[in-house]
Amino acid sequence: MSKTALDQTLTIDTVPAIPVSTVRDYFTLLKPGVMTLVVFTGAVGLLIAPGHIHPFLALVAIACIAVASGAAASINMWYDRDIDQHMKRTMNRPIPAGRVPADEALSLGILLSIVSVTVMAVAINLAAAALLAVSIGFYVFVYTMWLKRRTPQNIVIGGAAGAFPPMIGWAAVTGGIDLNSMALFMIIFMWTPPHFWALALFRCGDYAKVGVPMMPVVAGDLATKKQMLFYTILLLPVTLVPYFTGLLGLFYAATAAMTGLWFLRHAWRVLRNAEEKAPQKMFGYSILYLFVLFGAMVADIWLEGFIT
Repeated sequence: MSKTALDQTLTIDTVPAIPVSTVRDYFTLLKPGVMTLVVFTGAVGLLIAPGHIHPFLALVAIACIAVASGAAASINMWYDRDIDQHMKRTMNRPIPAGRVPADEALSLGILLSIVSVTVMAVAINLAAAALLAVSIGFYVFVYTMWLKRRTPQNIVIGGAAGAFPPMIGWAAVTGGIDLNSMALFMIIFMWTPPHFWALALFRCGDYAKVGVPMMPVVAGDLATKKQMLFYTILLLPVTLVPYFTGLLGLFYAATAAMTGLWFLRHAWRVLRNAEEKAPQKMFGYSILYLFVLFGAMVADIWLEGFIT
């Protein structure tokens, strides 16, 4: 083989492969893990709301919530692409890994936002559509673009974005909001800080490396753990509001009390440094806790109907 041919062969062999986009990459942009929780809490709000909605329209409303969640996540990934490439937890996401162009992620997010809000307005009602639009805007503009890189209270205020789904589901049935739907909002709002700060405690190095002022980075571990305990204590009475308003019964109240006390135990063990992996365990339990709590709401309504 001639030197020229050999050089060409070596050049071809050493050219790095260009990542190829797949359907899975675009689906990953929608943060399906987060979407699952969003859809579940939104569906619960719809199922326990007083009134009636046609089953097909109920599915449309839930689909709109899912699409809106994915839309906000895609825009979030577009905006955070500069820091995602330096964080171990996020560096393999489709944009920093080079599998999806940033402008395509932004375009996808904008398109899905418009579709979800429009369909919700036309097929369901304006109140649900307005809340859906606010939830997208809050996550994108208030949390992602404004608070996340500026204040350690980012997840406290910005966490409101994740608390909208049950209110949206409720509004899809009732056409508005009331004390009970606001109680559902407040449950997730109070749950978010201890949930996310538990993650931040064992991912602190990642956030510090990219300059995101998460609570453990700015205030230190001890101050973060104290605030986690504070919010977990506040969460317990908030979860009992639907019982005291008469929306839900004793089954829900008992479930909320028992799971809330166990959540509080996790927060206490994190504060007392009971074990090295206590924050990881609290983070894992926090996800299970919210699923069980909202599942108990539906079960309580079903049991009440079965008994009567």
